[in-house]
Amino acid sequence: MSLIDDDLWTAIGDPTRRRMLDLLLANGEGTATTLSEQLPVTRQAVAKHLGTLDRVGLVHVTPAGRERLYRVDAAQLARAVAQLNAVGSSWDARLQRIKRIAEAIEHNNRK
Repeated sequence: MSLIDDDLWTAIGDPTRRRMLDLLLANGEGTATTLSEQLPVTRQAVAKHLGTLDRVGLVHVTPAGRERLYRVDAAQLARAVAQLNAVGSSWDARLQRIKRIAEAIEHNNRK
């Protein structure tokens, strides 16, 4: 497995989808209709975004009458958080190497 799952991060990369995840986490669940009432996009746009989140496994869908009820998949969200932490750690290590190189150059220039 690569460090980053491109499909997962493409899905999370959209601010509207991130806001939907926040709303679903805060409320426990929601439908396209209830989410569209809290977002500046149409119900159809919300449904499309939810489809993207469903395809990458970030939400589970359950039929609820004429609507579909969405819940965040905690395991997939934890996977996304773990990937983000891994990227952060990788960048921290890179920045530390850059800092050491810059300090060595500065030290050599003082001589």
